Amino acid sequence: MPGLIGKKIGMTSVFSVEGKNIPCTVIEAGPCPVSQVRTIEKDGYEAVQLGFLDKKDKHATKPEIGHFKKAGTAPKKKVAEFSGFGSEVKLGDIITVDMLEPQNFIDITGYSKGKGFQGVVRRHGFGGVGESTHGQHNRLRAPGSVGASSYPSRVFKGMRMAGRHGGIKVTVQNIEVLKVIPENNLVIVKGSVPGANGSYLILEK
Repeated sequence: MPGLIGKKIGMTSVFSVEGKNIPCTVIEAGPCPVSQVRTIEKDGYEAVQLGFLDKKDKHATKPEIGHFKKAGTAPKKKVAEFSGFGSEVKLGDIITVDMLEPQNFIDITGYSKGKGFQGVVRRHGFGGVGESTHGQHNRLRAPGSVGASSYPSRVFKGMRMAGRHGGIKVTVQNIEVLKVIPENNLVIVKGSVPGANGSYLILEK
């Protein structure tokens, strides 16, 4: 699907025509120059590589500098590939937020906030033990038994246990575009999206 690379600015709220207060997220999307066009003849598949946010030459490798020089642009901090643009996109073209319109529905991919090491109640939604009778005093949020003893004498793979939570790739689908501000490269979408403020996002139509 054709799309854009963006950066999460933060959350705010807007009022609808009916006077409802709608929570929304502000995203800086583009401009994204086309840094590579992949074809079936050369690469085995069709896709368009886009870049986002300039990177200083001193922070880029020589292969990166040469790669982006072919497209006539500076090295980029973030690159991603998109399919579905078709043959109308050429090397060096600039993709902007003009491709999006209000009332469009898009999919947004980002990395969720990392929460560190968490127990099963927060990580998996375990209920915990409600009653603290019969002498129990410190096992309210414990996972309980994780497996049988004599048979099969092991813990099955995939058992839900405590561990690191968050920091994974998440895609939220059918997010409504409320407003597009082309002069500032901003998109305002309804609701929340994955990631912390300043993190990169992939927007796909």
